[in-house]
Formats: sequence, structure tokens, C-alpha cells
Amino acid sequence: MRGFWFLATVGLVAAEDGLNGWLRYARLPCDVVKQAKVPAAIVALNGTESSPVYTAGQELQKGIGGILGQMLDVTHEAIEGPSIVVGTLDTFNSSSIVPELEEDGFWLSTKGDTVEIIGQNERGALYGAFEYLSMLAQANFTEVAYASSPSAAIRWVNQWDNMDGTIERGYAGLSIFFNNSATVSNVTRIGQYARLLSSIRINGIVINNVNANPIILSDANMAGLGKIADAMRPWGVKLGISLNFASPQTFGGLNSFDPLDETVIAWWNSTTDKLYEHVPDLAGFLVKANSEGQPGPITYNRTLSDGANLFARAVKPHGGIVMFRAFVYNYQTLDEKNWKDDRANAAVDFFRELDGKFEDNVVVQVKYGPIDFQVREPTSPLFAHLKQTASAIELQVAQEYLGQQCHLVYLPPLWKTVLNFDLRVDGEKSVVGADILSGKRFNKKGLTGYAAVVNVGQNATWLGTHLAMSNLYAYGRIAWDPTDDEVAMLEDWTRLTFGLDDTVRETITRMSMASWPAYENYTGNLGIQTLTDITGPHYGPNPQSMDNNPWGQWTRADADSIGMDRTVSNGTGYAGQYPAEIAAMYEDIETTPEELLLWFHHVPYTHVLKSGKTVIQHFYDAHYAGAETAATFPQQWAKLRGLVDEQRFEETAFRLTYQAGHAIVWRDAIAQFYRNVSGIGDARGRVGSHPWRVEAEAMDLRGYRVTGVTPFEVASGLQVVQTVDNSSAASVSTALRFPGGVYDVAVAYYDLYEGKASYELFLNNASIGAWVGDNEDKLGYTLTRGIDGHSATRVTFPGVAIAEGDVLRVQTKPNGRETAPLDYVAVLPPGVVD
Repeated sequence: MRGFWFLATVGLVAAEDGLNGWLRYARLPCDVVKQAKVPAAIVALNGTESSPVYTAGQELQKGIGGILGQMLDVTHEAIEGPSIVVGTLDTFNSSSIVPELEEDGFWLSTKGDTVEIIGQNERGALYGAFEYLSMLAQANFTEVAYASSPSAAIRWVNQWDNMDGTIERGYAGLSIFFNNSATVSNVTRIGQYARLLSSIRINGIVINNVNANPIILSDANMAGLGKIADAMRPWGVKLGISLNFASPQTFGGLNSFDPLDETVIAWWNSTTDKLYEHVPDLAGFLVKANSEGQPGPITYNRTLSDGANLFARAVKPHGGIVMFRAFVYNYQTLDEKNWKDDRANAAVDFFRELDGKFEDNVVVQVKYGPIDFQVREPTSPLFAHLKQTASAIELQVAQEYLGQQCHLVYLPPLWKTVLNFDLRVDGEKSVVGADILSGKRFNKKGLTGYAAVVNVGQNATWLGTHLAMSNLYAYGRIAWDPTDDEVAMLEDWTRLTFGLDDTVRETITRMSMASWPAYENYTGNLGIQTLTDITGPHYGPNPQSMDNNPWGQWTRADADSIGMDRTVSNGTGYAGQYPAEIAAMYEDIETTPEELLLWFHHVPYTHVLKSGKTVIQHFYDAHYAGAETAATFPQQWAKLRGLVDEQRFEETAFRLTYQAGHAIVWRDAIAQFYRNVSGIGDARGRVGSHPWRVEAEAMDLRGYRVTGVTPFEVASGLQVVQTVDNSSAASVSTALRFPGGVYDVAVAYYDLYEGKASYELFLNNASIGAWVGDNEDKLGYTLTRGIDGHSATRVTFPGVAIAEGDVLRVQTKPNGRETAPLDYVAVLPPGVVD
């Protein structure tokens, strides 16, 4: 019945742009509303407008008004009769026996005539209010009485926003925090972001890039930071900033930034004091030092702990903390020819001997794996070495290596491979999420937790696409409770974001849960990492960029074999960085999980897996399987037309269709590259064989020329065609030699930025459809000027009736730098993915 009533009302819902995320508070169907029993008044036990308890009262009023259509009054003093009461333990006179709450925890009871929302502190009270509203929005009117407390005290997000308004690895427009080397004056969007973060129990945010610009410390920007903090404070979200280690010299005019220099120490102390004058509750600092060209203490032969402690002592009188990134490695002199060199060793090598040498308000922020947000990595062994030092895990909601929000990739299943991993430190249970990040394992409770690189932008969807918001929502849920179920949180998010229809929930859940395995399959599997362009945008396929450079994301692929030997006995020794039980598992190829085989072992392409397949055949099969899964996404989504508002339906349909095409680009490029390197063909004869394609270079060309492409594998036939100049109309045409029938016709082309070429597809001079090369306006991935795996894309026209001998023509007009480059046309029978 619930689903029926939702269908009956969906046509009345206006188009939505995604700005409200999962906090839509959409009106429930009338018959469902009748089942709800909500007290007639709200009592928020704090009348100060900057108070999260005051905010909770306002949010309850707004939410109940939207969900149930009931406008409740809000008061700030206890009243007689039934009410929704929200406040802290200190202000609450409850008849309930409230269990002990951790910091930020809350008690929620809907039993009886009064709803009790009691926070351990004001943030906790606000979190409890959001919890209650989440129940109502999902038509969950059951009576409950329970306490909820966070697994970890630190639940932060990081923004990599630059002072000029751009965002490093941002895929949703410009910064909401900065512009023209200054903080923004209008903080409305910032307050909206803080509201979203608070609803998923995030309590801190670092708003500027870890590759920090010292100008953030100017007097004007400090005042601006105060204004930003004011906008977030009612939501219980504390502000933090990233610092540039060399600021005393490059900004402060000193001749040094040596962390042991007394003048440098005094400069940082004074600067920190000024910051706290503007932001009295500043959460603290995030520091990236001696990494990827950033300055740091090693410049002066000081230790990383010397550098971290400089800042820790400056913020300690103010109650602040320092998040010090463990992402430190040598990207200039690593030599792939040296069998022992290994970037993966760097974090433990740099930090192992420093354990216990950090101030007690320093938290070492550790990426989940030892390289860099890859599609699969083993758990960082550094967590096992920081026994006397607090640690936090660094996750990434921004899909830097995972499709940049242009590919649907639901990330919690990936994160769970790390959070659920038992490191067996000293032979004892040491699960990363439940034991180490909670602070329980090494007695660091209260100063451990989570940070996630999010990088929202000015796009109304925050992350550039509607479905990617499930990752932000789930991150908050996981940081609160790492044992939370990834399917349950996804279903909650779907109901809150798209409504109660079962078909919508089941479809989004099915696609999302298949998305990470599919992406891993068509990009890089068996632990080989995401085979992207690591020296460029980190987006499209470019496996050869992984090797022959000092960046250290090597595959060590040659004509006979592939993979990194990270064993102690014969390789880089990385496996030995783990506690004994785990090290022994990874040392032995027989006990190494096959999904990490090539991470830990260098094997022949003909090495036989437990499935009976060789490594190279598994590569081929997995890449084809991944693309086939992605091809189902637009088909599944299409069945939701009329169940999702038109704006979000069309925007999502466009991206899923794009993903299906780009997955084929990935599949073909990787399979073609490794067939070329290994000389071993696909046992199923698919790689390099495309019977339903007509290569553009084989067509009749008018105003076009044939050119090569770099890397070679990103063109179907290793060549493409481009117009002879940047202004003249051109065309390609061919007589089709396929049996008569109904086909989907796909045109593969390259969409560069700095130009918008126009295209039109004709069959026997009748137009099938037209389009413009304007993906730069629709998608948020890192743009390129090149004809490559990043710009490669397809457009598909379904259901085209074709007779053998029909003439197909693509008419084009270049624009700007975009020379209307074409790769091929595919004439696809039903069910064929190619």
C-alpha cells in the first residue's frame, strides 16, 4: 500500500536539483501520514540561536512540516502536555533511565506521549533530532528507546579547495569557501553544507587544500574564517584549516621555517593565537609535509614528529589537535629497476621509529592503503605500528581514481575491506575499524577516528551527480559505526533521497552494490591498482603510465610477467611490515588472497589462478564482465521513469549512459594493451575483434584525415580521424554490410574541452540524431586537451531499423580546438555490448 500511494503522488512532485540531498523532508502520502502520531509542540532547551539545540528545534519544525504537513510551535521552556523535547543531559529532566553516553552520543525515545531527544552534548542532541526525522521521513513510526554513541571522536571531512576558488580533485564546480585568494562573503551555501554534515554526525571540517596556500593566514582571511565558523557552529561542525609548513618564510618574512628555530616557534604561536581570536573553537590544523613537493621539517634534517609537535604545542592551550598526514614518500628518485624500491614501504619507514615521539594532541592521518586511493589496496600496515600515537584513517568520497563521479561507484564495500580487516597486532584481535580507530586497542579513545576527502563544489548536487551522494551519507554512518551494514545505509539513503517506492530502492541498491566490483573489473583487478593515467588526470585508461617513472605506482609488467614482488624473501619487503600472522599470509603466494595477488607477487601471465584461468585470461574476462555490468545500469535506471522526478531522472540517465560507454573504452584499452605487451591472445577471441564496428579510418572521408593516438590503445583500430582544419564541415560515411534488422547505433568519438564540435548521424540522408561535444559542461571529470582515454566517449541511438547496404553518415563541424575526432561506429544487435 505504501508503494501505491507514493506512485499516486509522484506526479505532483516538482523537479529537484539535489541541493537538499537526503534532507528533502518530502511529504508522505496521506494514508501514511494518518499512521503517524507526533506530539503537538517542540521544546528546544536552549534559546541561543547559535546553539545546536536551538537548531535542532528549528530543524524538527521544518522536517515535520515537510514530512507530515504539521506545523508545530517551538518553545524553549518545558511545557505541560505531550511534546518533542530536545536538549542535553544537563538541561533535561527525564523520567527515562538514560544509559551512559559517549561524547556526541544521544538518547532517543518515542515511547509514550513525549518524544525525548537527549544529547550528551549539544551536538549529540542535534544528531538525535536528525535521527528522529530520518525515521519519520522513511515512514518508520515504531516506538523506540535507545542510546547511540560514536565509535570514534574524530569524524571529519577534508576539502581540497584552493584559495583561487578551484578545487584539487574536485568534480562539482568551484569552491563554496574561497574565491580570488579570499574567503567568500556569502556563507549561505556553507551553512547548507554544514547542515548536511551534521545530519550524518560529522563534527569537523578542514576547508582548504592540504597543498596549502599561506595566504589563508592573512588578517582578512582570518576574519573570513571566523565568518565561516559562525555559519557552521549552529550545526555543531568545527572548522579546521590546512597549513603550509614554510609559511613563516614565504608569508611571514622570516629567513627560515625550521621547526626548532625559536623565531619560527614564536611566529607560529602568535599566528595560532590570532586564529583563535577569530575562531575560538577552531578544531585544529591539518598538515601535509615533505610530500609531493610540499615543504617540511626534513628540509632542516628534523623529524616529522618535530614538525607535528611544533603545531601541536601551538594549539594545545586552545584545545586544538593536529592531524598530521602520513602520506610522505619520495616521488623523485624511486627507481623501478631497483627491485627493492617500493613506494608502498614509505609510510611505515617514515613513521615507525617516531611512534611515541608525538605530542598527545597529534593524530597521524593514514590513507586506507599504502599507495593512493586505488580501486583495491591492502590495509595500510602503519595502523599496526602506531601503538603510542593516535591515528585516523583517510578515506576519499571524491572519486579521484574511481571515476570522478562520472562513474557510479558505491564506495562502502571498498572501505569495509579495510575497516573489517584484522591486523592481528601481537597476535591479538586488532580490527581496524572496531578496535584501532575506536581507540580501544591501544588505549587512545577520544583522539582517533576518520577523515574523508569530499570536495563538494557549487554544483547543486554537491558532488556533481545525485548517486554519488550515497557515498557521503554512508561515510558519516561508517565513521559513527564502522560495523553499520553497507546495504542498510544505502537503502536508508535511497528512501530519504528518492522516496519510498520499492522499485526505486531495489534498483538503486542493486546497481550500487554491483558498481564497485564492476569498476574494479573494467579498470584494474587482482590488485594491480587502477590502471589510469597516474601522471595526469587519474581518470581514463593509460596503463603504460604506471611504470617507467619515479611515482612508484608500478605494475612491473613486461613481455612475460606482471605484478610487484613485495615479499621479504625475494622482493621489496613490504609484506614484512605487517604483524607476523598477516605477513606470513602475504609472503606465501598460496595464501595471498587472489584479489591482491599482483599487489604482493610478480607472476607470469600464464600463472594459473584457483579458477583454472591464467592471469591474462582473467584480465580479459574481468574487463569484459565489468563493461557488461555497466551496460545494464542505464537499462535498469530507464525503468524508473515516472518514479523519479524528471530532472534527477534525466541527469542520472545521462551519466549512467556515459559510464556504459566509457567502461567499453576502459575494457578495450586495458585488454588491447596487455595483449600487445604479453603477446597472448584472448582465448575467447574478443580482444581486438569487433565484428559489429566500422572503424572511422576505413570509411569514406571528406574533410577528415587519419592520425595516430597516444596512448595507442585508446583507439579501437589504433587510429582515429580528425578534421583537416578547425572550421570546415566534414563527414565520414559507409555502406553497412550487416543483415537487415533493428540495431543500436553507437558513435565513438573524443570530447575535448576548449571547443564544442557538432555532430549529426544520418541513415540514407535521414537524420537519426544530433549532438554537441559538450561533456565539459555536463560532466565533472578532469578535462584534457588530448585525444586520449579521458576524452574518449560514445553516443548511442537505440532501435534503428537498418537494411543491408544502407549508407550511414556522420556529418560534423569542428569548433575551437575540438576537431570532431571519431573512432568508430558500432551497429549493435540486441544484447551485444561492444
